[in-house]
Amino acid sequence: MDGTPHGAAIAAAGLGVRGPRGWAFRAVDIDAPPGSLVAVEGPSGSGRTCLLLTLTGRMRPSAGHAEIAGLALPRRMAAVRRVSALAHVPGVAELDPSLTVGEHLRERALLQRRFGASPGALFRPEAEKAAREAARTEAALAAAGLEVSALPKGAGTAVRDLGRLEALRLSLALALVGSPRLVAVDDTDLKLTAAEREQAWALLRSLAGAGTTVLAVCAEAPPPGDALIVSTARTLSQAPKGAADALAEIGRP
Repeated sequence: MDGTPHGAAIAAAGLGVRGPRGWAFRAVDIDAPPGSLVAVEGPSGSGRTCLLLTLTGRMRPSAGHAEIAGLALPRRMAAVRRVSALAHVPGVAELDPSLTVGEHLRERALLQRRFGASPGALFRPEAEKAAREAARTEAALAAAGLEVSALPKGAGTAVRDLGRLEALRLSLALALVGSPRLVAVDDTDLKLTAAEREQAWALLRSLAGAGTTVLAVCAEAPPPGDALIVSTARTLSQAPKGAADALAEIGRP
């Protein structure tokens, strides 16, 4: 290790995205060191998801400046995508309710082998690659607090049978398999009870405490001492409501 923090620092000044129907969000300032928990708070339609997609290199900013892990946006959008991962983002990164937990984990391992492995890893013996993939998956599950053996049918449990908090844990585990420096999750507190909401924020704090920068969109942020809070409420506009609609209207990178 070179001593560099694993998490990605987030810096933004006057950041905004504008589409044909007006500003999705504008004038957002952020200064978050590596390993921060950043809570993006605001009502539906205020540009929360667009901000998440912008800060992870999936949506091109229209105004202002931003750097993720020292990578300038929009010039280094592809590089930002390589150091970040999306957990749950409706319309962009979602669990398939018809697949099982095990199928999702195997799919992610295959994708990681195909697109996320270092060049040297391609020449390792198959048994060694399989062992490394299994270790990465177990570490990601542990970090997300998902005990697969405790699910009703273990790895054979269908996503449709998971509770909201369990589905959130699975989404985070899948995102963590590639050891991203920044992990982003949308609708963090949607349809959670008060007790589940506390557990969700405790989980995200633990991920940030372990060094990964966490960007979490929510309707209601945790207490200020628990997270760096960024509000999009003052930028409420006529932006597209869904992430998929926003990408279609404003444009993918």
